[in-house]
Amino acid sequence: MPTQFIDLSHTFEDGMPGFKLKNEDGTFTQYTAHIYPFMTHEQSRPKFEGLAAFEITEMRFQTSVGTYLDAPYHRYPDGRDISQIRLEEVILPGLVIDVRGSGPFEAVGPEVLPFGLKLAGKAVLFNFGWDRYWGTDEYQAYPFISPALIETLLQAGVKLVGVDTVNIDNSRYLSRPAHSQFLQHDILIVENLTGLDQLHGREFRFFAVPIKGKQVAAMPVRAFAEVTLAS
Repeated sequence: MPTQFIDLSHTFEDGMPGFKLKNEDGTFTQYTAHIYPFMTHEQSRPKFEGLAAFEITEMRFQTSVGTYLDAPYHRYPDGRDISQIRLEEVILPGLVIDVRGSGPFEAVGPEVLPFGLKLAGKAVLFNFGWDRYWGTDEYQAYPFISPALIETLLQAGVKLVGVDTVNIDNSRYLSRPAHSQFLQHDILIVENLTGLDQLHGREFRFFAVPIKGKQVAAMPVRAFAEVTLAS
């Protein structure tokens, strides 16, 4: 059967927007990425006697930036880290829940799930349509899933939950119920997805594979969907 691949990741680039963490004094710590040459083509050319040249790129970033995966260790010191995530946990049958139309700081509840929908063993991705605000101040004032919906997803046996917002939790909930409950039960989280509107009503496999980082709490991923096309 022919397949189509749909990219669900934001571009990872120098100075990219990231999460803003409020400090005790009211200021904010801004997450971002810094990307620059460790060695340029011109700097490397003499090492090859002018016969070749290569750039070596260096990157510095917080691992919770871009489209990224949270491991249980992100929330719990004794939880599994990124290196301990198995491939079958980040390559899953997926489905998209349409919650577009939600407003800033609005909670969505279990009523957004279609009746009878089978969720067990799946990556459930919530399409708020918030990726349209990527790189703007509006992106930081986002809707989120409610505690009641968190509990419903837990009971349904989902394996991974993703959102196209900067945070699966309301930033005003300091207990971070989605992170706390999902990661406690080894349900992985992907944040800052994009392009989910292309997957409405379609069956697909979801991929969110990070590099195998030891003692790493989260990691950017190249998230994408593999859609089987009708022949």
